[in-house]
Amino acid sequence: MVLHSQNASATGGMLREISPRPLPGGNPYQPMPATVLEVIQETGNIKTLRVVLDDAEAMKNFRYEPGQVGQLSVFGAGESTFVINSPPSCKDYLQFSVMQAGEVTAAIHRLNPGDKVGVRAPLGNYFPYEQWKGKNVFFVGGGIGMAPIRTIMLHLLENKKDYGKISLLYGARSPRDMAYSYELQGWLDNPDLDCTLCIDNPFEGWQHKVGLIPNVLTELQPSPDNTVAVLCGPPIMIKFTLQALEKLGFAPENIVTTLEKRMKCGIGICGRCNIGSHYVCVDGPVFTLAQLQELPPEL
Repeated sequence: MVLHSQNASATGGMLREISPRPLPGGNPYQPMPATVLEVIQETGNIKTLRVVLDDAEAMKNFRYEPGQVGQLSVFGAGESTFVINSPPSCKDYLQFSVMQAGEVTAAIHRLNPGDKVGVRAPLGNYFPYEQWKGKNVFFVGGGIGMAPIRTIMLHLLENKKDYGKISLLYGARSPRDMAYSYELQGWLDNPDLDCTLCIDNPFEGWQHKVGLIPNVLTELQPSPDNTVAVLCGPPIMIKFTLQALEKLGFAPENIVTTLEKRMKCGIGICGRCNIGSHYVCVDGPVFTLAQLQELPPEL
């Protein structure tokens, strides 16, 4: 079986088959013990966990890139894949936002500060932010899709001098469905971020845009010139947002999204996440639209 490096190109063009990446020493399935530091109730069905590795030296030396994921496990219940949505500059904890959708996520939602979990991370590739230097970046996040957007957006804002205009369109069904509500005003007030918020239908007291994300995006009409569009969200939102971006003139190689479906082992061995000869867990989860168009129609 050919594995694919986490350094596979994420800028468009054919996915390259390259030599296998080295696996961590020891058992790659063995998680690092960690402790839940804080639990934040984001929405009715989304919680954010901040966890700290129990090995202080491992925590100190832990490194990851924006967009990489981790396997978060509850002992006796199982493990699931979630993006690390704290920026790499954050050394105090690792943050995961979890939507309750099944047995494992329900177990995660029952966790409290002080509880033990397991972490296998970092896994997968990452947003190619080095190749975006000097360009404008337009982020589009829908619902829980704001989790991967958050980590790369904060990273770019911390290094704003290297980038052009940074914009965010974040939408949800209602204000109650917006994760990171305690950060939204800060994003709106940030002079380095052009932030637009929207909800699907009118809501009493809502002072921002009303409409589906693709429609609001079309209304905003971001220019595709020297601009990368990065979007994450539910499949139906991604489908119609991709269409809107293409109508606005964004080239497939300048549209970046993430796939996180079907990942299990996280290291390209079990084959559960393969699409043709490629593996979402190691070739992704970050892909350009150009790369997705080259994959078999299995999504």
